[in-house]
Parts: sequence; structure tokens; C-alpha cells
Amino acid sequence: MASVLIVEDEAAIRQVISMHLALVGHDVREAADSSQARAELEQGPVDLALLDVMLPGEDGFSLAQAFLAREIPVLFVTARTAVSDRVRGLTMGAQDYILKPFEPAELLARVENILRRTKREDKRLRCGALVIDFEARRVTLSGEEAALTALEFDLLAMLARRRNVAMSREELLCGVWGYDYAGETRTVDVHVQRLRSKIGAEYIETVYKYGYRFCGRTMG
Repeated sequence: MASVLIVEDEAAIRQVISMHLALVGHDVREAADSSQARAELEQGPVDLALLDVMLPGEDGFSLAQAFLAREIPVLFVTARTAVSDRVRGLTMGAQDYILKPFEPAELLARVENILRRTKREDKRLRCGALVIDFEARRVTLSGEEAALTALEFDLLAMLARRRNVAMSREELLCGVWGYDYAGETRTVDVHVQRLRSKIGAEYIETVYKYGYRFCGRTMG
């Protein structure tokens, strides 16, 4: 997956973000202030920077310039709610802006969207005998192609991109079928059953009275 640098001075928030990003397979690095962030920037490539705006010393807006100059996407994570701050962040070139407090699922979705837009997201995911090629929209199991419909592939891709994270039936319904879809969450259950019959039940776990989770150890 991607290399993500979190720049956040509040340790508890930094750890929560780090935990959720690591859970879905990202290589996570952390910094508590701008000087640590600049040091991390020199240590190796970064695919995405999550920057708090209100940092001690140099603020996130100023720090962002160093990342943007290297064409590293920036996602601002902050408690500052003023529209002028959001406009400033987006105008200077940030990819997105999320306000605290936020739901981890929303943060993961925004990170996923940025990585997809900036072409820094993995194009393939391997989990045991299962290989998902997101770009070619092709799935193979033990080298044999699994004949998935377009909806089945979209459902699998959404689950796989947030692997190890439980997703509700409502999230899946909205994400795959669209917010204006008039169907019921039972639709998700039917398609998950079809997916399991084609790729194996072990890859998609049922989360009781909630939804589903893509599981299994991924191999890049």
C-alpha cells in the first residue's frame, strides 16, 4: 500500500489515525511537529501527508509547502472550522480537508480517494491465492480468472481496499450502488453470497448485525 506520514501534535489522535491506516495495510510514519516532519521527509519517499493545521511552531499551512513542492499530496486534518481556512488549504494545493472530530471510516475513504486520484494506490492486491487487479478489473484465484460481474467486482474492491475494517451494509450499498439506489441492504447480502461462491468464503467475513469485512493476510 502507500507510505503515509501523519503530522499531529496530539499523541492520542496521532495513534488512532496510525492504527486505522496500518490496519488497512499502509506504511505509517509519525511526526509530532514540523521539525520532525521535515526530518521524516528526508528519510524516504512519502505518498501522502496528513497534516494538522495547528502545530507548535511552524503551522500546517506553512509546512504543507514543503510537501507540495515535492508533489506529495496533502490532506489537512484539523479542528479549525472556518471556511476561510478550508479555502486556504484547498487553494494552496491540498487534495482534501477533514475536520475533527471525524469517523475513522470517513478518513480512510478520503485517503483512499486521494491515493486513487494521485495514482499512488496499489494497482494489485494479493491475499493468499486471490489476486485483485484494480486497474484491469480482473480477479484470479490460484491463477484462474474468476468471472465477476461489474457489481461483484466493485463490491469486492471496496471491501478489499479497506481490508480488516468492518463495513456496514449501508456503507456498501451507498458506495457500490449509489446514494440514490432504492433497493434494500438485502441486496448486499445476495451479492456477497455470489462473491463467496466464486472466490471462496474465507475472504469475506460476516460482522454480526452490521456488515462485512475483507480478511486474510495480504501480500502486496
